[in-house]
Amino acid sequence: MSLHVFLYGAGVSSTLDSPPVLTLDASARTVPRRRTCFLALPEARWALLATAAFLSALPLHFADAPGWTYGPLYAIAYLAGGWEPALEGLRALRGKTLDVDLLMIVAALGAAAIGQVLDGALLIVIFATSGALEALATARTADSVRGLLDLAPATATRVTADGEESVPVNRLSVGDELLIRPGERIGADGRVLDGTSEADQATITGEPLPVLKTPGDEVFAGTLNGTGALRVRVERDPADSVIARIVTLVEEASRTKAPTQLFIEKIEQRYAVGVVAATLTVFAVPLAFGADLTGALLRAMTFMIVASPCAVVLATMPPLLSAIATAGRHGVLVKSALAMERLGEIDTAALDKTGTLTEGAPEVTAVRPATGSGLDEDALLALAAAAEHPSEHPLARAIVAAARARDLRLAPARDFTAKPGHGVTATVDGRFVTVGRPDSDLDADAEADTDTGTGTRMDRDTDVEGGTVVRVERDGALVGTLVLADRPRADAAETAAGLTALTGISPVLLTGDNPRAAAQVATATGITDVRASLLPEDKVTAVRELQRAGRKVLFVGDGVNDAPALAAAHAGVAMGRAGSDLALETADAVVVRDELAAIPAVVRLSRAARRLVVQNLLVAGTFITVLVLWDLLGHLPLPLGVAGHEGSTVLVGLNGLRLLRESAWRRPDEGRPRAL
Repeated sequence: MSLHVFLYGAGVSSTLDSPPVLTLDASARTVPRRRTCFLALPEARWALLATAAFLSALPLHFADAPGWTYGPLYAIAYLAGGWEPALEGLRALRGKTLDVDLLMIVAALGAAAIGQVLDGALLIVIFATSGALEALATARTADSVRGLLDLAPATATRVTADGEESVPVNRLSVGDELLIRPGERIGADGRVLDGTSEADQATITGEPLPVLKTPGDEVFAGTLNGTGALRVRVERDPADSVIARIVTLVEEASRTKAPTQLFIEKIEQRYAVGVVAATLTVFAVPLAFGADLTGALLRAMTFMIVASPCAVVLATMPPLLSAIATAGRHGVLVKSALAMERLGEIDTAALDKTGTLTEGAPEVTAVRPATGSGLDEDALLALAAAAEHPSEHPLARAIVAAARARDLRLAPARDFTAKPGHGVTATVDGRFVTVGRPDSDLDADAEADTDTGTGTRMDRDTDVEGGTVVRVERDGALVGTLVLADRPRADAAETAAGLTALTGISPVLLTGDNPRAAAQVATATGITDVRASLLPEDKVTAVRELQRAGRKVLFVGDGVNDAPALAAAHAGVAMGRAGSDLALETADAVVVRDELAAIPAVVRLSRAARRLVVQNLLVAGTFITVLVLWDLLGHLPLPLGVAGHEGSTVLVGLNGLRLLRESAWRRPDEGRPRAL
């Protein structure tokens, strides 16, 4: 880890003539990755076996090969893909519940009994694959929740009367005093007793920059200490730390979130019971009136085939899966059909700030030479960047990047020093240069003399725009200031307006950052409802308050601190570029290309998919009704029944594929596809 990652506000000084260029590991700000392999899941292995057997049998079947060549392959598909749903269905039946899973297994076996082996195998494969994908999504979320605990260190240095001792963090108690060395993760929630440093607490609050910590300030377990040493008094039991509460909140929200079921699932119980009862009736009544067993069984099996929910299942899935594919082509990964359906139901949007509405990293927004300094903007920026070049602090990197963007030449710096709580000093072209935050004892008149173009006096930490002010001195004289801020994304205002148009109300801004920074972003994006300085549980509370008021909330975020709100919301979307693993796994969808404007687009796409689902259900319902009545009131030949059943399935499938067209992603007012 770099010695100068947190040079501003550090608790110790260090001087290097030729400082090494080190990089902060990105994993320091995200959850350690624990990934369950797809094939590690038994559901996945059985589904893969069923699919392979089915695909192997298909060409042999269509080539009119002998039955013994493909029959065993179909049998393997039935057994591999059907045993688990059958077992779950029987367990549900024992609990006096009849579900569609069991009905589909019975329908598949019934199809095989009258010679329609292919139809039954296809139903089995569809259900097995769906179950495997659901199991994978569940396992990946559990992986990320467990990985979140790795943010907190396993041990901490406890200060005792006899010196220091290393103890497991789960043995810490309220009142213990800890020594946090430079570069260490903080072991418990507490308060600083002594020392000065900065802490990267983006995982907890979402703040884009390290936060200065001095005696009396609160620190959080799992956050990363800077270059200063801190003495911290433990104020919360480790089991009740903020990071532990995030884990609990995600788990509870995932368990208690009321599922929005697909349309077929909403009528699952009644449909299953009705079909089974009707099939038994169709079989038993003719027998009671003297019909032969074979004829009654054939009519009953024909009834079960034409009444089976194949078309209904395809009525729901193709539009949603097509929408998922179209969204994926445009950089939005929607994790399931259920997630795609939920996105179209939202009527309120809540947005995180840092990394979501903003870029998530500081940028130089103003270069202001002091009156009489003899420097223009480029010269001032080049001077500051030369002094900052050896540093790895986020503000330093932003200053150097701004200079490089202007193609400025950076003079070599010598005698580089990181000054605790102030910034850096270095010798540039033989002049002594200091770059850092304004000191608390700055002369106000000197600060007011900086040429801001408005004559406005700036305070010691921020200017009137809410940015961070960096003071540049040469040989002890003020030569100018730089203003750095976390800029709103270029498409943030457009996205907020798009979500407002879709939901009818302005989005809500939920952020852990300070009120001034939140207000600045809200003004730039047209958001009026702003809630700042929120801890993760506060964001969850805000989301749940909206939902208790009858709203279906879409939450958009990117950090570990956003994961509980993503889980609690009706639908959650994570920004992919800098999103933490936990946020990415908890969310229903991920904006892979990090383009914020894709969010209203995918909501529109979801609503289009839901409209097609309704259309398909009407078509499927009409076909099923006609075929069932034909079989009950007349004589429906089995081949004609199968043709009608399969024809309706193909029809609704093709209708659902309409969302694969490029035009499905366009806004209604767009004449050509939007390049995302």
